[in-house]
Amino acid sequence: MTERPVTAGLVLAAGRGSRMGGPKAMVPHPGGGVLLDHAIAVLRDAGCAPVVVVLGADAPHAAASAAAADVVVVAQNWADGQGASLRAGLEALGASPAASVAVLLVDLPDVGADVLRRVVRAAGHPRTSLVRAAYGGVPGHPVVLGRDHWALAAESATGDHGARDYLATHVHGVVECGDLATGRDVDTPEDLVRARALRFRPDPT
Repeated sequence: MTERPVTAGLVLAAGRGSRMGGPKAMVPHPGGGVLLDHAIAVLRDAGCAPVVVVLGADAPHAAASAAAADVVVVAQNWADGQGASLRAGLEALGASPAASVAVLLVDLPDVGADVLRRVVRAAGHPRTSLVRAAYGGVPGHPVVLGRDHWALAAESATGDHGARDYLATHVHGVVECGDLATGRDVDTPEDLVRARALRFRPDPT
């Protein structure tokens, strides 16, 4: 029996969170714990392995929660934006057996493992897959990048764009997940208040 190719998980959690008042990795999650705890758990529950976390701002403070990941990377140039974090994460996965990686931002409190599983299932051939979630037709995260895309995606990742520019110039699948989550990020304390008002459903098994 042929083993299913492995999909790794990558949490981008390096930002300063200036509008939030501090790094979002350590912001309390409406369901308990902090946002970083939630993101790691989501990737694990979806079967992603290994799980890599990229830290930056106030990395020592976030290290305790990040310890639940398999690999923790500190992006030395994290202040350059999300692109630097993506490059650091993909580099850390270079020696892993993963055929693809599910990239998840740390500030998506209602994106659960059900979303991850749906996007990963839709990815097709793992090494060449290029798929992202959408919510009500609006593109969002997670994004699944097959290994064949890693080098070029990293090369194009600049500023706060992450994989955005690469996706804009390459044909990719879009998986509607609006029935499972809103996919809204939290950038400010007001966003977090609104997120707390959401109904966090148990993850379907």
